[in-house]
This record gives sequence, structure tokens and C-alpha cells, in this order.
Amino acid sequence: MFPIRDHNPSERTPYVTIALMLANVAMFLLTAPWAGGMTGLWEDLALYPVAVLNGSQVWGVLTHMFLHAGLLHLGGNMLFLWIFGDNLEDQMGHGGFLVFYLACGFAAAGAQMAANPADGIPMVGASGAIAGVMGGYLLMFPRAKVDVVAIIIILIKMFTIPAWVMLAVWFAIQLVSGYAMHGGEAGVAYWAHAGGFVAGLVLALPVFLRRGGPQFWARTHGHPPHRPVVYAPTRIPPVRR
Repeated sequence: MFPIRDHNPSERTPYVTIALMLANVAMFLLTAPWAGGMTGLWEDLALYPVAVLNGSQVWGVLTHMFLHAGLLHLGGNMLFLWIFGDNLEDQMGHGGFLVFYLACGFAAAGAQMAANPADGIPMVGASGAIAGVMGGYLLMFPRAKVDVVAIIIILIKMFTIPAWVMLAVWFAIQLVSGYAMHGGEAGVAYWAHAGGFVAGLVLALPVFLRRGGPQFWARTHGHPPHRPVVYAPTRIPPVRR
């Protein structure tokens, strides 16, 4: 199950969200063997927990957020950022959202290093920072409508659910997988995702309180504070053998 869009695109242009997406795409093309070919740069800028905790390659805490290991890795992260980032940028302002995003990425890296301090496997990806965006979105807009696609063996179904359902399920999966896989044995930094998500909830709290806290929910009914978009019915065509 993964989201494809929400029903409340931002009213203002989300310049920071777009800039972050462009930066990630540019770095991917620069470091991909079949494009820019600068694979050495990828290796130098990744996050190595054991190295950072011993005072080496500390810049990886920042630079790993702009590296990706493949097209699906990049595409999935950018899709989540596009869906959930614009509304938070609306509420936080451009500069505030950039600081929030980077802080969530730092917190995600810290959570993964705490879980696996002796890990020498490179960690890359924006998913920890984007998990923070998802945590902030859950706090600010828990009842926003999100269209998700569920793939069950060979069946493909699209349906609309409240954001809190999709985000709560996603967070639960990270926790369960983190314990089951010891934080990242399957090649996924589950504790980074969980740590970033919690950091997003905490770091978005001041904005939520400035908007009135529970009164903000009462005014907006848990949705972004502008009229939702009504999409035409979407039908996924059947796939015939």
C-alpha cells in the first residue's frame, strides 16, 4: 500500500519542496554509473555510522540525505515528499520547512547510529527526513484524505483513506521491521525511519501550538486549511493475461 496523492495540494508554490526534489534528482544523476558516473562521490558522501561515531566522515550526517541507491529508491522518496511536504511548507514557511526537514534528517541518522553504532554499511537516502515530514503531517492534518494504491498479489485497488490511518500503519511497519530485522539487516534503515517520524511529530509541535493546538483541528477538521480538490473518479484498468 502506497500513497499516490492527497486531496489538499498547497495553495502556494512549495519552492523548498521542489528544490529538495531537484537536488536529490541531480545528485542521483551525478553519481549513477550510467549517468554522471561519479560513484566515488556516492561512496564519500554516504553515512557510515561507525566512522561518524569515531569522528570521521561526519559530513555524511547531512550529505546522505541527497543520495539514493536506485531509481525506485529515489522515485518512492520523492513521491512521499511531494505528497506530504507542500502542506507543511505552507504552514512553516519556506525557511522554517527547510530547517525542519534537515533537523528530521539529522534525528533519523542519529536514531540509526544509536541502533547500529558499529555498522560500516553505507546509509543513503532522504527517507529519514521524509519520515519526519510524514510525522509533522500526521500532527497537523490527521484527517486529510490520501489516495493509496494497494497491491494484493495480482489485484490492484485504489481507495481513499484518512492520512492518520496510512501514516500510523506505515510507522507501525517501521517499528515491527526494526525489531525483526535488528534495524536494517534487510538493507532498509528502519530505525532511521522511526526516529525521523518521531522527530517530525516533536518538531512540528511548536507550529501546531502557534496555530491553536486542538482549536486548529477544530477549525480545519484535521485537514489543511483550504478547500480540498475534488478529483474525477479514477479507474485502474484491468490487466488481462
